[in-house]
Amino acid sequence: MKNLPEKIRSKKLESRVDLTAMVSVSFLLIVFFMVTIDLAKPKMIEYYSGERDGCGPEPICNMQDEIRTYTILLDDNDKLITYHGLLFAPLQGPKVSLYGKEGIRSELSVINSKVHAYTSAIGKPNRGPVVIIKPSKKCNYKNLVDILDEMAIAKIDSYAIVNEFTPEESQLLAAN
Repeated sequence: MKNLPEKIRSKKLESRVDLTAMVSVSFLLIVFFMVTIDLAKPKMIEYYSGERDGCGPEPICNMQDEIRTYTILLDDNDKLITYHGLLFAPLQGPKVSLYGKEGIRSELSVINSKVHAYTSAIGKPNRGPVVIIKPSKKCNYKNLVDILDEMAIAKIDSYAIVNEFTPEESQLLAAN
């Protein structure tokens, strides 16, 4: 018999899975979700009411700064009612205004300059007006967007959208 050459068997290599890429991807996913969760947290703007000046417990000290407060009530049919100060003792009484350059925009710029002059005079510069926007249930979305555009154009830094009306404000809207 002939000597048959021995059959050469191939070496069996150990099968090994490299998990480096999976670990990298998992860390990237963890970082991604941590960042998105942090960005998804609601941001809140503090409303300055004058109570943090530390002037004491006297009622006059902790009163809302009515000179800085300007309120805009939004109603249906593009109707705006504005007043400066507090409604029970306004610095500028309630009046009907219009959207646009000759209407609310000019009023906002006048109020902005008055309030900046006042706050600079009392030693608290760089504090502008606080505009409170109150859309009624009859107000449409376009009017709310328009008034927010007017805030940006007039460079009003502090404003809040409030959904609650006082009974006096509801009467004011019904009367006009």
